[in-house]
Amino acid sequence: MGKADEGYGTWEELVGAALLGTDRRRGTGPAGSPEALLDAAAVHTVRRRAGLRPGPAGARPEPAARDPRPAPPEPARHRLAQLLAGRATAGGGGRRGTAPDLTELLPQWLAAAGRHGYRAPEELLPALLDAARSRTDLRPQALALAGARGLWLARLNPDWRFALRGAAGGGLPDVTDGPAVERLWQEGLFAERVALLGAVRAREPAAALRLLTTTWTTERAEDRLMFLDSLRSGLSEGDEPFLEAALGDRSRNVRATAAELLSALPRSALAGRIAQRALACVGPEGVTPPAECDPGMLRDGVAERPPAGRGERAWWLGQLVEAAPLACWRERFGGIGPAEILALPVAEGEGWAEELHAAWCRAAVRQRDARWARALLGTPSAPPAAGPGTASLAERAKLLEVLEEGERADWVAEFIRAHGLSEAFQLLGVCVVPWAGALGRAVVEALESAREAGSYPWSFSGVMGLAERCLDPAEAGRLDALTSAADDPPDASPGAAAYWAEAFQRLVATLRLRAAMLAELAPAAA
Repeated sequence: MGKADEGYGTWEELVGAALLGTDRRRGTGPAGSPEALLDAAAVHTVRRRAGLRPGPAGARPEPAARDPRPAPPEPARHRLAQLLAGRATAGGGGRRGTAPDLTELLPQWLAAAGRHGYRAPEELLPALLDAARSRTDLRPQALALAGARGLWLARLNPDWRFALRGAAGGGLPDVTDGPAVERLWQEGLFAERVALLGAVRAREPAAALRLLTTTWTTERAEDRLMFLDSLRSGLSEGDEPFLEAALGDRSRNVRATAAELLSALPRSALAGRIAQRALACVGPEGVTPPAECDPGMLRDGVAERPPAGRGERAWWLGQLVEAAPLACWRERFGGIGPAEILALPVAEGEGWAEELHAAWCRAAVRQRDARWARALLGTPSAPPAAGPGTASLAERAKLLEVLEEGERADWVAEFIRAHGLSEAFQLLGVCVVPWAGALGRAVVEALESAREAGSYPWSFSGVMGLAERCLDPAEAGRLDALTSAADDPPDASPGAAAYWAEAFQRLVATLRLRAAMLAELAPAAA
């Protein structure tokens, strides 16, 4: 033993001296000083490292399963490498210049590659998993592209553990293998069990319900809520007895979710009870909200306490109307349709009209009723505040999602022609990509009009960013004329023309890059 660790025979003695303090240690001299303690610790550390015996080698992992899907064409592989490298080097802040934002194009590349049925290039799997780790919005597409090899790799790196939790169907047994399904359901991790229930539900809804009932009473409340939410897919009248029983669950959130699912079944007993209460409150003669929230309403999912600023009776009325089957109103109002019902006057003394129409908006979204959604949206050219339903653009966006894709795009195109782009950002967000046809033309024309009018350019940065990702690449040719700088119009913000030119240059460059990206992924390019 060297002089430096004199007085400290073992590592345990060193630790004890450090915890108690050198001044409390018996003895005097250098061995009792803090300096001697640190010197001794250094010597012991070197000795422990030098004398460490190597452990036995771990078992060599089994090779990754073969992925039968084809690899992307060579140009597409190079493009993916460029997009992943751009993600790693992207900086924030300042003006963006004219170069496309590669981080925003990565999701489109992954989606297009998935549509073609490609697998991720093996050499890019680590970078792809790193990208999915930092961006949760990429995970579904990235993990689908990574496939079994990505999961194999993720098991070797704790940083990629999210892939084992989030891979849809990764590591699940064949859903037709009853014993394997039962074993995983009884013994698997929670995330595995949620994925398993979803997979079984997608193939045979009734089998998923039978599986859930075997452990329902022993599950935690938060787990019951997640499992119950899995029943949204494939919901049918066969689920009603289970959901009706769940109305008596100990958890308020479970009861509320069960009531919501039952209200989506127009012939369910709950829908009938809710309709009876709602029809008693609303009719041609006027609106009479509930006077109290009775036990039956509570059991059927009506929340008793309103949010701050909402009256109790208005709160109860809104919940009943939202949950009532929309089909019940036709007979109540003498056989007329949604548009005629909404046009009827409602006494404004207590503000019931706004509450009633907002509840019908939520009902149309919940029940996916296109006729009611159309009536509540009204004419696109009318001012939002003049519509028969909510004036909220967020609520209008939800109603638009009920409509078929083509009708939705035409409605938004007409709205943009009437009101411009400043009010249309949320509405554009629910339109299917790419924006082609009338919608694409309306967006380009509105951007051109805003530029010519000398509008404040920075207020359109959100729409421009959305257009870069969503506009049909075929529109690039029509935008070329807008990429040159011009003099600022009278009364325009200083530098507005240069900003618009830069923004249009970036938009055109991005559209052409997207077109090249899609062409590279086409099988003919292989």
